[in-house]
Amino acid sequence: MKGALLDAILEARAARRPIARLRWLDGGREELVSTPFDDSGSAHLGDGLAEAVVDAIRSDRGVLVSAAEGPVFVHPFNPSIRLAIVGAVHIAQRLAILARGLGYEVTLIDPRRGFLTEARFPGVALDHTWPDAALEAFALDARSAVVALSHDPKLDEKALEVALRAPCFYVGALGSQRTQERRRDRLREGGLSEEALARIRGPVGLDLGAKSPAEIALSIAAEIVATLRVRS
Repeated sequence: MKGALLDAILEARAARRPIARLRWLDGGREELVSTPFDDSGSAHLGDGLAEAVVDAIRSDRGVLVSAAEGPVFVHPFNPSIRLAIVGAVHIAQRLAILARGLGYEVTLIDPRRGFLTEARFPGVALDHTWPDAALEAFALDARSAVVALSHDPKLDEKALEVALRAPCFYVGALGSQRTQERRRDRLREGGLSEEALARIRGPVGLDLGAKSPAEIALSIAAEIVATLRVRS
């Protein structure tokens, strides 16, 4: 890989901007493209190749495409997945371990210092500020997920208000169906639209019949992966 291409990839990663390297196998020409495309970018590549770039970036997998000028290998370079967990509860402990195993960057957010300690959450970033301030500073993007687990409306709803106004690919919240309905009513009164409220995954996690904190954490991790990989 040429030095200029590598520098551009590193710059895109630092800016958390998805980028893909295109390599034409006949002749070895290389090009970097970013998404989302403007009209000129899509026209430049052609519909088939542009679609392949989008698919490769979404799936985090390289793909070989038959293009007009011959076969092209599309190699995506994505920002890391970041998971912000609100509430230093037992489920959060198990979820942090699972998320780290998936290669995610994990941040635990809870202003209650007695709960959020390095001893309980080794190896992850700890943020003791209030969730709204923490997530505003987090600069949530399309490779970010937020899960509210504290069961405290003062914490969870501040987090949701920020997350639902950002392009996060996943927003989940712990609580029964009745709790979810009351929470949505309060968030609606706070000015969030029905479209935004519909993004909340709650009750959080895939329906695995989970009971223990470890099982609930597994159901949440599975739902995050499913949302990331199967979304259109």
